[in-house]
Amino acid sequence: MIGKSKNTTSAVETQSKIGTIIGPGAVFDGNLTAPEAVRIDGIINGNCDCKKNLIIGQEGRVEGNITAQNVVISGKVNGDIVIESKLELYSTGRVTGNITARSLVIDEDAYFDGRCTMTASQPDAAAKESSSKESIAKKLSESPEEDEPL
Repeated sequence: MIGKSKNTTSAVETQSKIGTIIGPGAVFDGNLTAPEAVRIDGIINGNCDCKKNLIIGQEGRVEGNITAQNVVISGKVNGDIVIESKLELYSTGRVTGNITARSLVIDEDAYFDGRCTMTASQPDAAAKESSSKESIAKKLSESPEEDEPL
């Protein structure tokens, strides 16, 4: 295929320094908090709070809520996900829960059962747009209407 890369590694995976790895077959019971990127190829029974990126491999599973900067899911998640930036759900990924993110990419054949809420790219963007519309409406209502001759 022209222009298609056979490598499915995302930019998040290649750019982040992974500080914690939960390997295949490992089971972690409890909440996980990490200052660096985390890769999960085992099972987490609890909430995950990553200050940077979270990567869930094909064999990885999270039974709990997730908060992170970016998330890549190839495995399974049962819980709500709150992302500051981008969530990528690959074709082998399964999410059952609500997603809140600024950007969402879902591959064909991926499974998602829940609600998705998109956040603004800039927190003040919606407020600026709203105040701009209000000021235009105010100007229009203040302008004197001229009677048109018949």
